[in-house]
Parts: sequence; structure tokens; C-alpha cells
Amino acid sequence: MRHVWALMLMALSLSSGVAYAQASPPPLANGQTVLRVCQDPNNMPFSNTHGEGIENHIAQLMGQVLGVPVTYYSFPQRMGFIRNTLRYKLPTQDFPCDIVMGVPLGFDQVATTQAYYRSAYALVFPIGAGLDDVQSVEDFLKKDAGFLRQLRIGVYDRSPASAWLSQHGLLDSGVPYKMLNADPDQYPGSIIENDLAQRQIDVAVVWGPMAAYFAKRVQSPTLRVVPVRSEPGLTMEFDMAMGIRHGEPLWKAQIETLIQSHQAQILAILKSFDVPLLEVPHAATTRP
Repeated sequence: MRHVWALMLMALSLSSGVAYAQASPPPLANGQTVLRVCQDPNNMPFSNTHGEGIENHIAQLMGQVLGVPVTYYSFPQRMGFIRNTLRYKLPTQDFPCDIVMGVPLGFDQVATTQAYYRSAYALVFPIGAGLDDVQSVEDFLKKDAGFLRQLRIGVYDRSPASAWLSQHGLLDSGVPYKMLNADPDQYPGSIIENDLAQRQIDVAVVWGPMAAYFAKRVQSPTLRVVPVRSEPGLTMEFDMAMGIRHGEPLWKAQIETLIQSHQAQILAILKSFDVPLLEVPHAATTRP
């Protein structure tokens, strides 16, 4: 597909001659002249309406590289997010956005690009509450069974964290949080920034980028973040990609070329948000 895109650019250049150098940037491979991003308006550290999130920064990098402005179409990333953003279209209108900046690799509601980072779920807990010697998941699970049963462990329902509690006999210690909350002011990181910081729960098990971002924001108590690796029969690590509509191969190829050529800048953005990064397996970095 990269060769197809190169031939398209060559043909455009030959047809316009010297004037091409002075013309506006060519349309994107999907026919647009603007990078239109689907986003959650209140989902830090990933995105918000102020453009402060990881995905906002990566989108701005992409816009600069492609030579086009970036616009956002916002909708809460809950039930129906893809249907109401990437695939939303009235008969007389165009799609409002063309790319979702962060989806799990292989997410079947969209066509996913190659992975651009890999992270894992993580334990988050305060220092000074009986877990100071915990430096790994193994340390945590070796704690006295009676002590573990007394903990209040916050997890989002139907997440891998719930399955992790079940696998280790800790369901009775779980404090479930709704993943699909109808309150527009609710944000996933509140489980750490509010409830864990105020000791309403003792431990949170959440997606690693969120764990690291909000643990750093909490000034008191000091919070520790411990990654949770995958186990036999339980996936806690995920490759993250970008998602577009199915049936747009040229657009997908253009995005993947950009990911490959600017991986260092993308990783720098991720590291600036303290995202716990794991090595992406080779199979996840290549196009099918």
C-alpha cells in the first residue's frame, strides 16, 4: 500500500509541474484536507476538549507531519462510542471524524493499524498503608491471605482487573466501579485521584497509562504503581493501535507509514506522560 500512495503523489506532482511546490498540501489518502479525530471530551490522560491528552498530542504531531489542521469530534467513550463517532453519518452529511487515536489491536469494530505502544494494567496503592514492601505483583500476592481479604480493591466492572481478582480469589475484596457511567463529569481517573487518595479504597487495579498519570497527580499520599503482567489464561497487557473505518486501505496505509517513520516522536509523547511501556511483539508491528 505504501507504493500505491507513493505513485499517487508522483502522479500529482507530474501533473502539476513547478506549480505543485507552491500549492496547498494534497488531500489525505481518505480524500480529506483536515485530520478529523474522534475523541472523548473528558478522558485524561488520553484526551480532553483542551487538547491536553496523549492522543491529542499524537494527533497534533500527525497533523504537522501531514501538513493539515486537526479537528475533533467529541463523544463520551462509553457504550456506542464508535457507532456515534467514526461510523456516524446522516444521509446528507459526511462523517464527522475519520480516526480513533487509541484502540486495542484487533478491535473488530474498526480497522486497526499496527500497534504503536504496549502497556499493562497496574496496581496502585498508597505508601504507608501496609504495602510498602510490595514492589511486584508477586510481593502483593504473597501477603497474608487475611490481610488481602480485608483490602478494598477498586476495579472497573467487566475489565481485565475483575478477571484478575477472580483468578486470585480476591473477588470478595473487590469494589466495583461502573465502566459505563452516564455522568458526563465522571472520568475514569477519579478512582485514583479521588477515591484512592481519600482512602475510600486501599488499592486500585486500572489500565497502566491512567494509573501512572493520576498517581503522579496525587500529592498526598504518595502512590506506587506496580504493573500487572499477563498470566496463563489471563491477558493484562495490550497492544494499542489507531482505528479507522473498514474498507479504507489507502488511509490505513498512510497512517501506518506515519507511525513507522515517527515512532520515536510518538514514544517521546508517551514517555512524557509516564506511560508504562512494554516491548511491542514483532507480530504486532507489522501489517497483515
